[in-house]
Amino acid sequence: MTDEYPSWIITALITTVAFLLRTWNVGFPNTLVFDETYYPKDAWTMLHQGYETTWPDATKANADIIRGITNTWTPDAEFVVHPPVGKWLIAAGEQLFGFNSFGWRFASVVFGSLLVLMTIRLARRLSRSTMVGAIAGILLTLDGLAFVMSRIGLLDIFQAFFLVAGVSAVAADRDWFRHRLADHLRTMGSPHLDGDFGPALRWRPWRLVAGIMFGLACGTKWNSVFVLATIGVVSVIWDWSARRLAGAGVKAWWSFLRDGVPAFAYLVIVALLTYIATWAKWLVTYPHMVFGKSWAGPNPDPGLSKVIGKPLAALWDYHLQIYDFHTGSYMMTQTHVYASNPSGWLVNQRPLGIDAVNDIKPGQQGCGAVGGTCLRIISATGTPVLWWFAAIALVVAVIWWIFARDWRFTLPIVAMMSTWIPWFRYDDRPLFFFYAICIIPFTVTILAMWLGRILGPAKATSRRRIGAIVVGTVMALVAADFAFIYPILTDGLMTRKAWLARMWFRSWI
Repeated sequence: MTDEYPSWIITALITTVAFLLRTWNVGFPNTLVFDETYYPKDAWTMLHQGYETTWPDATKANADIIRGITNTWTPDAEFVVHPPVGKWLIAAGEQLFGFNSFGWRFASVVFGSLLVLMTIRLARRLSRSTMVGAIAGILLTLDGLAFVMSRIGLLDIFQAFFLVAGVSAVAADRDWFRHRLADHLRTMGSPHLDGDFGPALRWRPWRLVAGIMFGLACGTKWNSVFVLATIGVVSVIWDWSARRLAGAGVKAWWSFLRDGVPAFAYLVIVALLTYIATWAKWLVTYPHMVFGKSWAGPNPDPGLSKVIGKPLAALWDYHLQIYDFHTGSYMMTQTHVYASNPSGWLVNQRPLGIDAVNDIKPGQQGCGAVGGTCLRIISATGTPVLWWFAAIALVVAVIWWIFARDWRFTLPIVAMMSTWIPWFRYDDRPLFFFYAICIIPFTVTILAMWLGRILGPAKATSRRRIGAIVVGTVMALVAADFAFIYPILTDGLMTRKAWLARMWFRSWI
């Protein structure tokens, strides 16, 4: 591609628009909404204690925090069930701007905007088209779920960013490897390897970056490991394929060993070391933690403690307790009004209610309802038209991938499937639509690539004109739909009638 510099200008412009959209009035509502009752408070005590502690009364503590009383935590360690990376990022915002709604949401805004940037670059690399990358970025900017998750202090937006960054690094590694292979052939003065295995290429900088990014993703939420596993396999297959196409012959099969073992080190071992490093503060603080009132704490095995030290042994036991929480019988008995089966996620079947203020009387807060009341709602919903187009594009892309062997779709399809399919193993417990924030960057990439194929080559032909009309129509519909649902993404004041006009299906209420 010859438009590297212009492509970065376009990327910066779209990312800036995404940032401004997400920043506008992000401190409203000035309350702890949904699971903000956990993570911002965890982040605050991590700043001050080095670990997550308990708060004596959640409701009172939340009210106190809004009034500026921010020191009512106890020294007791809290049993938390997610790793620390996302909470440390939230803590960074709190350190910069204070323990207030803007402070605990600021990091989400930043990483939600960077998610747009990363998606643009991934789509561009896969499609070899700056226009396709721009389309993907605009679509993600205008997605309701990505917008909402970029404006609240939850963990999932950080996980989504690190996953897309890891996948993007693997894509960059593929191109880097192929360029080095081509350089080797030019140096040898030969068009092919003539049955030779080719250069070892042990130093793989982009694989190292990918391992770090996947480690940080796992350090935010554990289910990131599924993406690491599947994309790691894809990466090794790409090495084998590149050597085979370069003329390595039967020796290309050695790639699964000679490239696969270093790939395991770069991706899995580096990710594991990165993950352990994210617990560094916990390990240092562990000997000084207070346990007993709300959680008995880890119970490290004495034998293991002698081998790896008590802090690491305690961390291992803590992980066993977390795993039991996530997979044990307790979660199977829980229910939630907004629980959503993953089978409906791709079509936006059951959005999540984040916040609601009902029964606002006429004249209050500017309510102008006649013969009724107003309300304020934050709904973690995707932009419906976007998700439906993306679902159609996914089906078409899978068909192209399997039957037309369009391998450009390999990475987004595999990444998307590995963020979605594992959830079916746990659909016997409450799951929520907002987990799909890790899906949408890959589905909008697929949609953008599909629209790129519809648009066709850059020539003034009738096909190009028709393609431009189709693509323009899709983009306009997505933009109009985002504008229409904007009030329910931002706690906007509206009449009940106006709210119901946006609830197209009963399952959305």
